[in-house]
Amino acid sequence: MNLDPMLLLAAALFSIGLFGALTQQSIVMLMMGLELMLGGIIVAAAAIWHYITPDTAEGQVLVVLAVTVMAVEMAVGFAVVTALFRAREVDVTDLATELRQ
Repeated sequence: MNLDPMLLLAAALFSIGLFGALTQQSIVMLMMGLELMLGGIIVAAAAIWHYITPDTAEGQVLVVLAVTVMAVEMAVGFAVVTALFRAREVDVTDLATELRQ
């Protein structure tokens, strides 16, 4: 496995996520952009870890742990967005500045 294509993939994921996070006002789209950025960072970390120490599995365990934490974080985020939408019919960031009712 070459390092360059993996880092290129990570940079593409991070760039697409950054564009999505900076240009979207929908809370769900903002969360998806942040998730893409985090995915790009994890891909880069896994590629570098594999490049540095190809015989050890600690990097793979760390990647699986990070992906699990990402899934839990997204589940909590979507739960908050769903509760906010049900309570106030708000799904854009400008109108959701205050989370209290």
